[in-house]
Amino acid sequence: MKRLLFAAAAVLFGALDLFGSCGAAPSESLILSLLRQAPGLHAEALSLALDSVGCAAQRGLVTRRDLITVIDYSISSSQPRLFVFDLAARKLLFRELVAHGKNSGGDTTNYFSNEPGSEASSLGLFATQDTYFGHNGYSLRLRGLEEGINDMASERAIVLHGAYYVSSEAIRVLGRLGRSWGCPAVRSEIAHKLIDTIRGGSAIFAYYPEKSWLENSLFLTHDAPPRASALSASR
Repeated sequence: MKRLLFAAAAVLFGALDLFGSCGAAPSESLILSLLRQAPGLHAEALSLALDSVGCAAQRGLVTRRDLITVIDYSISSSQPRLFVFDLAARKLLFRELVAHGKNSGGDTTNYFSNEPGSEASSLGLFATQDTYFGHNGYSLRLRGLEEGINDMASERAIVLHGAYYVSSEAIRVLGRLGRSWGCPAVRSEIAHKLIDTIRGGSAIFAYYPEKSWLENSLFLTHDAPPRASALSASR
């Protein structure tokens, strides 16, 4: 029994160490291992996500450190751009389509907002919270952790949920996914399983190369882009 407890603890603390301390570079071997499993995901998005979550975890803002969800809004909506990773196992769990807000752009995004009524997506780091059944079915509440960037998520009712307009059929008809009022909406068929996997305090990192956010986020160490570029070149 002691041996089993020791093994479980080793796995847990291994997952904690994967982020590194705030300001420390994420492990290049970890990043490369995850990128190989996640075609389309930009190296910068993953590197910054790990960097950001490492800082948030040290502050106790992220309680589930075994998982990380990265949404890369620099990818077209007609391509998978939501990635969930099991960090301890170094394994990709989900690679999914995800919709953005109707005022964030058409197939590609070009605008983000934290304002109520904007019907736009928000960038930055979120922590997953509890689940509920609402207008969009089984849904996951999100807490925005970045002041002025996404901290109005609760007031805006920004949640992760399934939606009929996130489908290959929507892409065939529209040339893109349908759009939400700012929520990251996923395929209805996968929503329940995805939500149950990441709920309860794991991190969601929504990325786009938006200069002001990248330069001012309190969760980023601001040296990640050059490192990420080097990683991308080595893929």
